[in-house]
Amino acid sequence: MAMNINTCSQVVSLARELEQKAAGFYRDLARRWPQKEDFFLGFAEENENYVTLVERAYYGVISDAYEGCFAFDMDPEAYGINIDLPEGVSLSEAGAAALAMEEKIIGFYREAARQSKSLMADVPRAMELVARKRSERLGRLRSMMEKE
Repeated sequence: MAMNINTCSQVVSLARELEQKAAGFYRDLARRWPQKEDFFLGFAEENENYVTLVERAYYGVISDAYEGCFAFDMDPEAYGINIDLPEGVSLSEAGAAALAMEEKIIGFYREAARQSKSLMADVPRAMELVARKRSERLGRLRSMMEKE
């Protein structure tokens, strides 16, 4: 059982981990469905950009004061994502897994932004931006699934 995370650097590390896992998931989908390769690889690239966005905001304002005042109380296990799809799943099933993953990651970013809003400005703003962009992704995923 993992311990709750409390510092901004721990939250940024979890964001990086989630984004890397999600990018790997989308690269796998691109491999499995070559006709959707550009669609899924675009998501993987966006994930890498989200890591950069959050890290830039964090490193731009990092100080001992932020790390010393435990701004967060988050259980990393609550944001675990399942990226292991068995071979032979349908595109519809993969899309449903992608939607579930996206909703969990959006929840992480929204909660991290909420918990840090009173102590920082740049980091929660970056996290809210990522949550908004990922919410837009939900619509693109649903649209893709409807066309199948």
